[in-house]
Amino acid sequence: QVQLVESGGGLVQAGGSLRLSCAASERTFSTYTMGWFRQAPGKEREFVAVISWSGGSTYYVDSVKGRFTISRDNAKNSVYLQMNSLKPEDTAVYYCAARRSWATSGDRSGYAYWGQGTQVTVSS
Repeated sequence: QVQLVESGGGLVQAGGSLRLSCAASERTFSTYTMGWFRQAPGKEREFVAVISWSGGSTYYVDSVKGRFTISRDNAKNSVYLQMNSLKPEDTAVYYCAARRSWATSGDRSGYAYWGQGTQVTVSS
């Protein structure tokens, strides 16, 4: 059982930056592919980014390419999402999630473990 805890959310003005962190309890964290998702009010939860177990492969949804960067530190059992040039449409609850296999499809059903989420609000 992997427990995931996100942090780093908050209120920021458009054009600003935030860095989200996700800490995992599992000592085998380094074997998991990790993803970030977000859910805005009244909308479906959507895929944002994913990183392979080694950190060697990453993939982003088109709307965040060039602005967001996913990374991980396996020694710290943590994954991060650096968000720059934030826009009001980035406002959402952000979730990290873990899965065993690599995938870029963003299919939520492939992720076995989820955090509780952290709120990101971008003001215009």
